[in-house]
Order: sequence, then structure tokens, then C-alpha cells
Amino acid sequence: MDHGIPLITTLAAGFGLALIFGFLAEKMKLPALLGYLVAGILIGPATPGFVADQHLASQLSEIGVMLLMFGVGLHFSLDDLLSVKKIALPGAVVQMGLATLLGMGFAHWWGWSFGAGLIFGLSLSCASTVVLLKALEARGILDSMNGRIAVGWLVVEDLVTVLVLVLLPPLAGVLGGTPVAGASADPLWYTLGKTLLLVTLFITLMLVAGRRVLPWLLLQVAKTGSRELFTLAVIATAIGIAYGAAALFQVSFALGAFFAGMVMRESELSHRAAEESLPLRDAFAVLFFVSVGMLFDPLVLIEEPLHVLAVVAIIVVGKTLAAAALVLALRYPLNTALTVAASLAQIGEFSFILAGLGLSLGLMPQEGMSLVMAGALISIALNPALFGLVQPLKDLALRRSALARTLEHREDPLAVLPLSTEHRYLSGQVVVVGYGRVGRRITATLGECNIPFVVIEQKRERVEQIRGQGLAAVSGDSAEAGTLIQAHIATAAMLVIATPDPLNVQRMVETARALNPGIDVVIRTHSADAAEIFRKQQLGEVFFDEEELARGMKSHILSKFAPQESVA
Repeated sequence: MDHGIPLITTLAAGFGLALIFGFLAEKMKLPALLGYLVAGILIGPATPGFVADQHLASQLSEIGVMLLMFGVGLHFSLDDLLSVKKIALPGAVVQMGLATLLGMGFAHWWGWSFGAGLIFGLSLSCASTVVLLKALEARGILDSMNGRIAVGWLVVEDLVTVLVLVLLPPLAGVLGGTPVAGASADPLWYTLGKTLLLVTLFITLMLVAGRRVLPWLLLQVAKTGSRELFTLAVIATAIGIAYGAAALFQVSFALGAFFAGMVMRESELSHRAAEESLPLRDAFAVLFFVSVGMLFDPLVLIEEPLHVLAVVAIIVVGKTLAAAALVLALRYPLNTALTVAASLAQIGEFSFILAGLGLSLGLMPQEGMSLVMAGALISIALNPALFGLVQPLKDLALRRSALARTLEHREDPLAVLPLSTEHRYLSGQVVVVGYGRVGRRITATLGECNIPFVVIEQKRERVEQIRGQGLAAVSGDSAEAGTLIQAHIATAAMLVIATPDPLNVQRMVETARALNPGIDVVIRTHSADAAEIFRKQQLGEVFFDEEELARGMKSHILSKFAPQESVA
């Protein structure tokens, strides 16, 4: 290769090897991310042959970090986080704390400094967004309650890690690393106060001005009809805000890009923005993982096998047991505990960002970076196998252990209607699945017409909210027969599916009709294609357009109950 053109040779080698090893990883039923890391190892200085330009790779990886975090922000939903906050918030914080303490304990045993141990432990405590989402999607449980809990847990981990990334540079000198420029002359309280003030100003500016300006700007560009300009606007916003946040507010690129994505999510064009920017985000994400692989020294596997084993044990055993115990302690079923535990038994991109920052600040030794890399490679490779063990372990535990059966079938007061529920909610009622924007509109109409209804909602906090209003609601998966039975579907007059395009509509309707053959079914969907499919399957009355929904769905429901109400 011609070393006079280092950018081209670095890109060609990085993309080419990432393609080859990413493809091989997928063929082996492993995440492609594993292949990208291997590609980086092969073009890194620790292996013979061609060595890519590390300085250029580092800058390209910074762009990868920006676009990765921008993508996380685009998909960050405060509502989704709040729906599982009672388990995700305490669970993530406690689990991260325990994993960090384990990492610090081993680091102290190995003779590392306190600062090195802290960064090392934190790097082992945060799971990979990419690996988790792909694992949940592959098993079709991303939109299930277990999937929501795992994602909410991960979002809390991401937010805590972003906070650490903000506070780490001003604390570097105190922790034994290399202080940031100008920080050593100022008292610690002043440095921290200034940093937090600048971060607060940036976040306030983004939430107040950014939420108005960026969606408006995106809309103006979209009106030109130019796809290139729209994509350019999205990428320029992500990188421009990330750079501006760092230059003006001394905020990390990661935090700046994250808030750019979160603010752009407010736009009606956010889905298009995510779709149009995805190829470029994926490309630079590949370069990020390749550049991380370049930092890995494979000799650590030979020279420090016990250290590597300890790291893998913390990630795969320590984090798994801690997460499972916390979920069970918060009174969730055994299946949820096993699913969440398997989801978090790996580390990824945030671990690399944290370890890389620790390395650049003189806190993390090179050995630490290699150990984090080794832990990531091995845990990512083992993660599919751990997910595969969830069902067999659950079945084995239920057969052998009375305690496991108790934990799996523990009584959930929100999963059943209270004994004090009036009889009119138990016979001839409407069962409404989903209490989002559409579900609330439908139940408001039913309430105004004095038509009894029972709501089925997966989000426990919403069920608590509904019951607090004196209404009937149960928590659970509406496709499961047990949940429908608890809503008394066998004696209901109508089933209204108000969730948008649920993947398990057919299963839900079949289960409901098996329990109540004569039940009337009304389905809401966002897609005309899905509506046509549901109609051909004769699943029930289907509505997908907003106006059709507002007029048709309500009038259809009322036409079934209005005669009864007029008689009453």
C-alpha cells in the first residue's frame, strides 16, 4: 500500500477487513461488532503487517463517537424510560456500583492506583447499546415488557456514563492523572462548579432554544425536496453541535451529539432523519470499533490470562448475578430477571470511550485498555450463548426448585383486578389494549358515555396511574391468555387494540376468540398495508388513518353500545 495517502489506506484497510470479519462473525451467529474489533487488531501496531495511521484512526473514531451518540439520542425516549423507572433507575445504579467496586477491588489487588481502578471498574459496568438492541431484536422481545426494562436499564447506564465523561477531565488531576489545561491552577470546587455550570447552560440552551430551532430548520430543508440537503442537514447538525458543545461549553463530543439527537427527536421528521443518516452513522461506527481494536494488544491473553479471566468473570458472572438479584428483589418474575441479566452480560462502545478517555488522561494504563478490550471481545462472543440458556435455565429451575416456581408466579397486585371491582367491569365490558395517546382518547369517550371498560397495559406505572383515577386496569402482555383472562375477556363485549401496529395482533385476536368466540374486535394500525392484511385475515374492524380513527373507531364502538345506553 502507498503510505503517502494514509487516510485512503486507513479507510480501505479498515472497511475492507471489517467487511470480511464482520461477515464471518455473522455467519458464526456472532455480532458483527466482534468482527470489526478483530479487523482493528489486525491493522493495529500489536500485530505484524500493515499498520494503519493511528492518529487519523483516532480522529475518525471521534466522528464515530459523535454519530453513535447522535443515534442514541434520536432513539432516546423519556417516556419509555419513565415507564420502567421504578426498576431501571435503582437497578442500573446499584448494578453499576457493584460492578465498579468489583473492578476496583481487582485493580487494587494488581497494584493499580485508585483513579485507574475507578475508570477500570466503570468501564466494566456499562453494557453495549448495539449488542443489546440487536440481541433483543433477533429474539423478537424488544417491544415486550422484558425488552423495555432491559433498554430502560441501559439508558440509565448510558446517562450515568455520559455524566462520568463530563466530570472526568476536571477530576483527572485529583485522581492521579494528567490535569486538563488550566485546571491545575484552580481549586477543585471551582473547576467542578464551572464544569457543571457550563454543562447546565448547554443543556438548557438545547432544551429551550434547540427544541424550537432544530425541528424548524429540518422542516425548512425538507421543504426543498432535496434528499442530499436533508441528509447533509442532519449530519451537519450532529457534528456541528458536538463540536460547538466542546469548543464553547467544554462539553464532550459524546454529550453534545447525544443532545443534538434527543432534540432532533422532537421533530416530526425524526424518523426520516434517523433513516437518512443511518448509512453514514453505521459507516463511522464501524471505523470507531476498528480504531478501538487497534488499541488492543493480543499478548495480554498470553501474558495475563488470570487478569483476563477475572475481567470476564466480573462482566459475565458478577454483572449477571447482580442484575438478576436486583430484578427479583424488586418483585419481578424469574423470566424477567434472567432476560435482563443476559442482556447486560457484556460491555461495548461506552466502555471503550471511557477507557480511551482514561488512557488519554493518564489514568488508565495500557494494560487496562487491553483488558477492557479482551473482556468486550469475550463477553460479546458469549452473549448469544447466554441468551440461549435463559429458557433452559428457567425450565430447569421451575422443575427443580419450589422457590423458583414461587418467584416466577409470585402474585402481582397489578396483574389482576381487585376483588372490589364492580360487576359491570366483569361482564359486557370493553377491553382496551394500550393506554397511549389513542387509548386515552378512546377510554375518555367510553367514560363520557358510561360504557364500562378494562385497560390492559404493559407499563406498570401507567396501570398505577389508571387505577389512581378509579378505573379498571391490569398489567401484562395482552397476547398472553393469562392477561386476557384477568381482564375477563371471556365475558367481554368488545376487544379494542389501541396500540400502533403490534406484531402480535393475530396471536392476540386468536387467543381472545378462543376464550370468547363471539367477541367484537377493533384494531388500530399506522399502516395501510398492515390494515389490508388484517382485513384479509378477518381479524376485525381495522382503522389506520387519524381521521378515520377519530371518526370511525369511536362511532363503531358507540354503535354497539349506544342502544344499550339509551335504554339505560
